[in-house]
Amino acid sequence: MTPAGKMTPRDHGGGLDAAMARWGGTRTDWIDLSTGINPDPYPIQDLPMQDWAALPDQAAQDALTDAARQFWNVPEDADILAAPGASALIACIPALAPVGAVDIPEPTYNEHAAAFLAQGWHRGEAQPAARVLVHPNNPTGDYWDKSDLTAPLTIIDESFCDVSPSRSLICQSNRQGRIVLKSFGKFWGLAGLRLGFAIGDPGLIARLRDLTGPWAVSGPALRIGATALKDMAWAQATRARLERDAQRLDALVQAKGANLVGGTPLFRLYDVDNAQAWQERLAQYHIWTRIFPYSDSYLRLGLPPAARWAQLEAAL
Repeated sequence: MTPAGKMTPRDHGGGLDAAMARWGGTRTDWIDLSTGINPDPYPIQDLPMQDWAALPDQAAQDALTDAARQFWNVPEDADILAAPGASALIACIPALAPVGAVDIPEPTYNEHAAAFLAQGWHRGEAQPAARVLVHPNNPTGDYWDKSDLTAPLTIIDESFCDVSPSRSLICQSNRQGRIVLKSFGKFWGLAGLRLGFAIGDPGLIARLRDLTGPWAVSGPALRIGATALKDMAWAQATRARLERDAQRLDALVQAKGANLVGGTPLFRLYDVDNAQAWQERLAQYHIWTRIFPYSDSYLRLGLPPAARWAQLEAAL
């Protein structure tokens, strides 16, 4: 705990304010490569005033879930819940089962463990009541298999899986005790929209719906999300661009002595001689990266925007 009863912040990407306080510059000077968010986001259309002024209606909610069902090829007998970001769903999920042991293979995204521990669960690998698999994993990029879905409550976090839809385990979402999480902020690059999805066992999704309450997703998010999910041409072009840019990033960073050890087309994980030294050196050029408290050598980099590659090349 921090003073005044505040919780100690968990380790995440971002944090440009602290970086600017140390190395100077404004937000427009910096490239934030610490988050793994698509740097060239989906273009937002003009929105009617009613999206801002009125409570979201059922038709708009149905349009979003219908688009999600088609985009992700969701089984007919799996249910879908849209929420204000995957993080909001992660915080609710531990309440879906009696407190017990949860298996969360590490290293991985730390909000899952924080949510379970906050609600009285404990970590355990032997016959756990719940298991969380980040697919592909953050930061390693490893994928899981349907044979790994072994716990009575199994959460499959596919926040980064839209870069590789053929690897998705969405076909398992109609099984009892299964929930697949999807994040709109990563692949579409609209993290500020706060939109995420839980797809799975209808009984569990119904309980999540009760926990999130009515009008959980804003009118603008409903319309933008539905439009983007139906834009298959943009999705296909974006996957191809991300693959090209990831290869370009690998060539630049590996030429400076780093070794590629994992990642996805949205972020790359390198092994370097001294991760903190790399972070500080790049920060002097106003490039922010991700390092990890459990490793002295892991450096994670997202992709720069199309117009900012020269800044990264100069820094390296």
